[in-house]
Amino acid sequence: MNTLIIGLLIPLLGTMLGSSFVFLMKGDMSERLQKSLLGFASGVMVAASVWSLLIPAIEMVSDNGRWAVLPAAVGFLLGMGFLLLIDELTPHLHLGTDKPEGLHSHLSRTAMLALAVTIHNLPEGMAVGVVFAGAEDGVTGISIASALAVSVGIAIQNIPEGAIISMPMRASGNSRWRSFMIGSLSGIVEPIGALAVILLASLLLPALPYMLAFAAGAMLYVVIEELIPEASGGQHSNLSTIGFALGFVLMMVLDVVMG
Repeated sequence: MNTLIIGLLIPLLGTMLGSSFVFLMKGDMSERLQKSLLGFASGVMVAASVWSLLIPAIEMVSDNGRWAVLPAAVGFLLGMGFLLLIDELTPHLHLGTDKPEGLHSHLSRTAMLALAVTIHNLPEGMAVGVVFAGAEDGVTGISIASALAVSVGIAIQNIPEGAIISMPMRASGNSRWRSFMIGSLSGIVEPIGALAVILLASLLLPALPYMLAFAAGAMLYVVIEELIPEASGGQHSNLSTIGFALGFVLMMVLDVVMG
């Protein structure tokens, strides 16, 4: 139980650590650093989706032969579709833009920024929750160590995310402590989402392969829709590519070594 609690909280600690950059840095984050961090986060999420979610989803039903890929394919598409629906319906505003997305609303700019971060972080919380659910139930290919690897990987990529959220808050006139709190609270949805998935998975164990792939699809939607376009647009896109490679390799090594 202690390992589970620690595993659920590690990603939040990563967000808090990144948000604390407002106490260490002056002014706004440079474009070079931001693109590097966005690329790194993308690499971690892609690697986690493949090694920690999709491959175990297929291995769980390997006795089905050629049809073992079906739960992964169905769950992946459902995860993509779910995030697409949320993205289309939820009013939110991405950092660096003034045009809200989703349904029209009268929410404040801060509230819409918070909703954008929630959409971003929800799949990560789901991923952590579903791998811990698989490890707790003794699913083939998922150990407590590999579940912790996912949690640590998500936490590492949450460090730049926390900074990317808190630094612009500070630059727009908020105090350092307010910027830190907003950045830190942006990650609270992850342990909440992870716990909800664990409770659901315990009731629907046969659906676990679909849930693993669902989390992978949701995470990759965020990468394709948000992170990669922001990282590759404009100048210094080569830095985001380097960051992606480093993040991907780090998450791959963590999963294989700790798994």
